[in-house]
Amino acid sequence: MASSTPLAPAPASAPHSYTVRAGVAPGHPAVANAGSEAIAFDGSWGAPEPSGLPGPADLLASAFAACLLKNVERSSQLMPFRYQGADVVVTAHRQDSPPRFSKIHYELSVITDEPARRVELMHANLRRYGTVFNTLASVCEVDGTVVAVPTASVQPSVSLLSR
Repeated sequence: MASSTPLAPAPASAPHSYTVRAGVAPGHPAVANAGSEAIAFDGSWGAPEPSGLPGPADLLASAFAACLLKNVERSSQLMPFRYQGADVVVTAHRQDSPPRFSKIHYELSVITDEPARRVELMHANLRRYGTVFNTLASVCEVDGTVVAVPTASVQPSVSLLSR
């Protein structure tokens, strides 16, 4: 029988660290090496045309989205929480003076037949245990919703992203 209590915090362990190496040459895209991947991004200033590459703000919003999705998977293992897929739209609001993010809003859609109370419990766990979530929430407003999409309403092999 699935528990309806929040996930227990992980036992205390040695601090984790993450190292990313990045570089840029004038007139070229910047590249960050994270994990085993090279991620090209727009490191230009005042370029006449957008490069099409994500900029630093896009990467920050992507890290937030990745945190949410990784913790949906974590919840599926620890609660357990049954789902067939998830996607999230993250909007980061920037202010100019002083330059910073003032708000991050998200809408997470999860294909699941779990009851509403379990969806809310999973959402509470995302807010409680997400490292990137909590880091950003400590410096700007973070709010969002989780929408449960019944599995019967989604065609097989169709992701939420294509909707």
